[in-house]
Amino acid sequence: MTTTTNSKTIYPILFIIGLCHLLNDTLQAVISAMFPIPENSLGLTFTQLGFIAFTLNMVASVMQPVVGMYTDKRPMPYALPIGLASSMVGMFGLALAPNFWAILASVLFIGLGSAIFHPEGSRVAYLAAGPRRGLAQSIYQVGGNSGQALAPVITALVLVPLGQFGAIWFTLIAGLAVIFLMYIARWYQSQVGRPMKVKAQNGEKKRDKNLSKAIKAALIVLVFIVFARSWYQSVIANFYAFFAIENYGATIAQSQGYIFTFLLAGAIGTFLGGPIADRFGKRNVIIFSLLAAAPLALILPFAGPVMAIILLALLGIIVLSSFSVTVVYAQELIPGKIGTMSGLIVGLAFGMGAIGSVVLGSLIDLIGLTPTMIATAFLPLLGLLAFLLPADEKIKEWYS
Repeated sequence: MTTTTNSKTIYPILFIIGLCHLLNDTLQAVISAMFPIPENSLGLTFTQLGFIAFTLNMVASVMQPVVGMYTDKRPMPYALPIGLASSMVGMFGLALAPNFWAILASVLFIGLGSAIFHPEGSRVAYLAAGPRRGLAQSIYQVGGNSGQALAPVITALVLVPLGQFGAIWFTLIAGLAVIFLMYIARWYQSQVGRPMKVKAQNGEKKRDKNLSKAIKAALIVLVFIVFARSWYQSVIANFYAFFAIENYGATIAQSQGYIFTFLLAGAIGTFLGGPIADRFGKRNVIIFSLLAAAPLALILPFAGPVMAIILLALLGIIVLSSFSVTVVYAQELIPGKIGTMSGLIVGLAFGMGAIGSVVLGSLIDLIGLTPTMIATAFLPLLGLLAFLLPADEKIKEWYS
């Protein structure tokens, strides 16, 4: 079966799939946001917390490209609500989990649901994008980053007063997402079987015939860029709350404000990145997102509590401005593999974040929070590699 994009941007579909992305990623982000609670109540170590994040993100990262490759050949519209149903089961189990192993089992279901949702959700955004692919992907991705940003607030308002059992309320969020995704699935189903545009077919044939070392090199560079961004995002999202508690004397609820600032600013950056890339080029946005962040990241570990809020806001906007852009860049680098490229890049981001959670958690146990924050501040400098990426115009020449 084949699918095709529309000639016009279909904003209602984009806004609904973006909302579903918000709901899905709220569920996923609650896990890391609630780390201080099981760390106290169940006596978990930083290494165990790292393994929880690793399990969640690794399942999502490994399965996403697999789902993407399968659905590129056989689209599965109703996989979207099925994926959120899996996450709903996981959240129910998380609320009742009595120990570390039960938490791991619960996050497996949440990770699986996320793995199914993301590549298919990205495909829906692509199908509804029309000529504005950067904007469409930003609308879709900003939903996810907004969901991540809401998690610390929810932790402070729900999980801190109610404890781990408060996670039971998030099964309602999952149920709401399932309802919305049933509507999306029906629209998606109407797109299945329509002939692909000739341009995409020709690009696919040409790509099979003339796959060059330049394209492979570009994908490798993109992997390193996603690695740098994901590890830096991981250390802030998973462990900066502990840094604030240790260095600023913040409470658990207050420490969530720092994470919320970073993630909310990241959602803004994600939205802005797409339309800016449509105008100024995807490669330029990717370069800017890391190199402009580098000096701010180096200052952050030495900042006071007020300056840290300002720096985290700027870092969130700048670092996450390339999140949706890297997905679109990969999709245009290898056209005709929309789900595969989305699954690869977004899945890679989860996977790198998962590995980073374990490595960074162990590093914190070994050398402490502040030295780890200082060491990871150098990660954005890997953005220098982005100068090796082919320009947008060059990619268009390959498939024209």
